[in-house]
Amino acid sequence: MPTFSAPDGTQLSYQVTGDGEPLVCLPGGPMKDSRYLDDLGGLSRHRQLIMLDLRGTGQSAIPEDASSYRCDRLVDDVEALREHLGLDRMDLLGHSAGVNLATLYAARFPAHVRKLALINPSTFAVGITITGETRLDTARLRKNEPWFPTAFAALEAVTGNRAGDEDWAAIDPFFHGRWDATAREHQATFSAQPNPEAARTFASEGAFNPEATRTALATFPAPVLLLAGEFDVNSPPPSVAEYAGLFPDASLVVQPGAGHYPWLDDADLFVATLTTFLRS
Repeated sequence: MPTFSAPDGTQLSYQVTGDGEPLVCLPGGPMKDSRYLDDLGGLSRHRQLIMLDLRGTGQSAIPEDASSYRCDRLVDDVEALREHLGLDRMDLLGHSAGVNLATLYAARFPAHVRKLALINPSTFAVGITITGETRLDTARLRKNEPWFPTAFAALEAVTGNRAGDEDWAAIDPFFHGRWDATAREHQATFSAQPNPEAARTFASEGAFNPEATRTALATFPAPVLLLAGEFDVNSPPPSVAEYAGLFPDASLVVQPGAGHYPWLDDADLFVATLTTFLRS
């Protein structure tokens, strides 16, 4: 895998998949190995995907300073990647927790972003609170699924801050538009967090300044796409719509029947949405 040096000397890796104009992709988790993104449902047939392994994850080195896992400090790594790739401006995609990093990068380096795609966003960076009732309302859309009663009871425990380990496992079906063999395999393969210290530090104290970030985004010059899965209890469409309102030039797409990984639920629709946005 190609590597480059972060400003503090940590060696970072990235995967390159496909051909065409580069699209830099930031994984969620937080701090998951970027392999779970795969090729984003075949998006690599249209764009060259640059999948960054954030420090301490995947093939990237563990830094000497563990506090550098904090989201705001990772912005320098993304900027170092842009410089390494020789891009004056780049198309940037973030998924889930990686949207926090993509947003902080856009707020700090707006002139270096040509298009910004935020997929199933986590909202910590901009201070949007997703209530338990919003998550439960989204979950109720699945009430006719055979696994719903058990999963919904577990989600009630999670949103009520009384969940045990078995409850967290039981809500897995809500993250997928179809709880089929593909979804089960994806969840089983990528649910574990191989670097818990990095995950804990990502959103630690000082990582986010929502007021300052919102102020910066209010004048963000580039087009922004926010994509939500209709069934995603992690990033419910009403909260994603609120996120879209923070940008002067943003479009919101709610992908029907999709969960937290929309490229698994309807790859063709996901790819068509992204390619249309990126080439416009």
